[in-house]
Amino acid sequence: MIDLSQIATEAANPATASIDTLSSIEMLKLINSEDQKVALAIEPVLPVISQVVDLIAKSLRQGGRLFYIGAGTSGRLGILDAVECPPTFGTDPELVQGIIAGGYNAIFKAVEGAEDSPELAAKDLKERKFTHKDILVGIAASGRTPYTLSALKYAKSIGAVAVSLTCSPASPMEKAADYSIVVQPGPEVITGSTRLKAGTAQKMVLNMLSTGAMIKLGKVYGNLMVDVKSSNQKLSQRAINIVTKATDCDRLTATAALDQAEGNAKLAIFHILSEKPIDEAKFLLEQADGYIGLAIKNLKK
Repeated sequence: MIDLSQIATEAANPATASIDTLSSIEMLKLINSEDQKVALAIEPVLPVISQVVDLIAKSLRQGGRLFYIGAGTSGRLGILDAVECPPTFGTDPELVQGIIAGGYNAIFKAVEGAEDSPELAAKDLKERKFTHKDILVGIAASGRTPYTLSALKYAKSIGAVAVSLTCSPASPMEKAADYSIVVQPGPEVITGSTRLKAGTAQKMVLNMLSTGAMIKLGKVYGNLMVDVKSSNQKLSQRAINIVTKATDCDRLTATAALDQAEGNAKLAIFHILSEKPIDEAKFLLEQADGYIGLAIKNLKK
């Protein structure tokens, strides 16, 4: 039997005890008031999030991959963050991966019993050829989901870095992980419904982990996503805007540079800023491991 009284995310919220008697606007104001507590709850754990960002960047730089794993809402949030990395940062889909208990179908519909299977997690990681070079972030609001806990233990057993992201202190996952991110946004508006404040907290932390790591890898110049993939009309226009903003050039110049760079916004930017032919610009950018700032600095040596 699980003692729910010992899990922070299962606590009742006295502020919302009468939420079912309120008008729609009063109800929404109360939900909004509770949601505002989430960002503040993340502030105390920024130091450990910072450590994990550095670890992820180091792992990816050395040929490792980032895996998110979880069940239910937590698993879906990991998948959401993972699938946004390729279009935003131009990464290979294999670089950041999300795994959910129950597999593909569980993304859309609950798969009964999947989260209670500790054996399933190791199987899922082995199928993805998870190795000691990779880094695993296990996500579970309660911090005690058997599937996710087992995944952390498997990662550690093969020498990979295991990170837990939970919303309940002193949980089994916190104890099992090498690094523990414990966000405490307080009891949910609807008791135990962790898709609410806990889910929002998890989403915000995952945003920080992936975005922070990608910035560290040189996929952002200033505050521009210079590795964006021009995979549709909107993103093609965004690439033009990024080049014009980064170089202070006109749209005609940006479009011409992007054509020469075969849609690579980062290369187009450095081509314009360096005033080097496209092939030479590409070589110099590669010498700087794709960091525009470093490539420009190297030109001045």
